[in-house]
Amino acid sequence: MPSALELAADELPAATTELLHIPTADAVNFHEAMSPDGPARRLDIEALLALPSGGGPHATVVIVPGSAGVSPNHVMHARTLLGEGYAVCLVDPFGARAVESTVANQTQYSFAASAYDVVATLGVLAADPRIDATRISAQGHSRGGAAVIIAAMRRFAQPLVGDLAFAGVFGAYPWCGQQFLHPDVGSTVVRAIIGDQDNWCSVMAVQAQIQAIALTGGDASMRIVSGAHHSFDRHEDVHEIAEARVSPNAPIEFLADDGAMIDPATGIPDPARTDLDQFRHAVRAGFGQRGATMGGSGDQPALFVEEMLAFHRRVLGDPRSGRSH
Repeated sequence: MPSALELAADELPAATTELLHIPTADAVNFHEAMSPDGPARRLDIEALLALPSGGGPHATVVIVPGSAGVSPNHVMHARTLLGEGYAVCLVDPFGARAVESTVANQTQYSFAASAYDVVATLGVLAADPRIDATRISAQGHSRGGAAVIIAAMRRFAQPLVGDLAFAGVFGAYPWCGQQFLHPDVGSTVVRAIIGDQDNWCSVMAVQAQIQAIALTGGDASMRIVSGAHHSFDRHEDVHEIAEARVSPNAPIEFLADDGAMIDPATGIPDPARTDLDQFRHAVRAGFGQRGATMGGSGDQPALFVEEMLAFHRRVLGDPRSGRSH
């Protein structure tokens, strides 16, 4: 059976498409991901690189899916971005991990591993002469939104790829339940967008993350879309996903400078603490919920595309006009 990326390749109007192998790791937490010895478990995930016509080097957008993996909305956005003249790299975090969905269980691999995937993809793309290493942005959806925002943090990225950095990251309805105490993003521009009816991810946690980045001197902003639910960029009616396990009102877990998760009940960093510990604490405290809604309505999908294109044009320039950022 063709993989999600092979199916996506058939739908993209690219001059060239190819599968990339991204060397990444299944870190158990951020502390292990950032440690000098690195994570114990290494693996390669696949990504689909789609290049527009022209000689390049190309401005490139990395697209990172959420808990349901590569979906039609991600392919739709890739097609739109290709039509604007950008190269696109669509990442599949699931296939190599034999994961079909994390909707009902987010602990099948860690959020640290998700962010590691994104930074590792940056390293691979920046070494490709067809790609302009100074004009790479990342767009992540839901769990992928969490991954791209963390990937912008210099404390996380520096140990993995040195001075390499994304020009910008666009977090679409991101989960911001884990945040660095000192969220320095350097020159990377950060933008988030989320609906005020989102019951998967906390709007207030996103506000806290964006404000914290801005207070460190980072270029960070967000838009809250009135009446919009989770995944409002999808061309499908708002509907309930009964199997979803969410805790949008649980406390944020902050990360120390070495990546250790800080227990919200004690305030003590614990290098051994994991996502599972965080989620169990949330459930015990009564924050766990079953079922959540997703889908777009009216002009919400079109609004999302406008925001998406405006962001990438701002940080990467407009390839069709020949203007860089």
